[in-house]
Amino acid sequence: MRRFVIGDLHSGLRALKQLLHKANVSPKDHLIFLGDYVDSWSEAFETVEFLIALNKSHHCTFIRGNHDELCKEWMISGEENPQWLAHGGQATRESYLKAGREKWDMHLEFFENMENYFLDENNRLYLHAGFTNLKGVAYEYFEQLFYWDRTLWELAKALNPKLSPGDTNYPMRFTHYAEIFIGHTPLSKTGHAIPKNAANVWNVDTGAAFKGPLTIMDVDTKEYWQSDPVHTFYAGERGRN
Repeated sequence: MRRFVIGDLHSGLRALKQLLHKANVSPKDHLIFLGDYVDSWSEAFETVEFLIALNKSHHCTFIRGNHDELCKEWMISGEENPQWLAHGGQATRESYLKAGREKWDMHLEFFENMENYFLDENNRLYLHAGFTNLKGVAYEYFEQLFYWDRTLWELAKALNPKLSPGDTNYPMRFTHYAEIFIGHTPLSKTGHAIPKNAANVWNVDTGAAFKGPLTIMDVDTKEYWQSDPVHTFYAGERGRN
């Protein structure tokens, strides 16, 4: 079994299909999706539909992203958040309305059953954005931070690389886990990016919502595969550009 981590999809279904083929993914592999399945390209409904089907044939873990939560709130309440619409939600709204409300129930269940984080047997943590509690994710006071926080990645990038985990100034947040895998903060919005490591944090959001590729990475070997730039699959669409 291989264990793969997959960055933010943002409705880039065609890129995901290309990646699964490139990485030669099999039903024996464990696929950990880091969230943000919707908002950007025009296939939001189709993307979630594909993931629901994929979960029946493959071992999948679906982490909750902030865009997924915003979409779910709209589906339940009908209230159109202007900020959500301006940041990819408009394409998602159109996709779901086109599909028809009678097909939404299974998707709402999918959104509801996502996990805020996943911790594997090797003490590797997977979550969409970050956390702030110095004792770790089990002690976090506000679960929204798991899919909204940006301070974890900012801290990792700013950390003096000469510091070791035993140093008194080393961030306590990082000491609880062997590695941390996140998305949420795109490494580039204007072009090609590859997964980036800072401290023991790996960011695999390579800008699929904008002009970057979608990325899948083997968490053991750190080998990764990337799709074509996602916007090239959706000619005539702006995404979040």
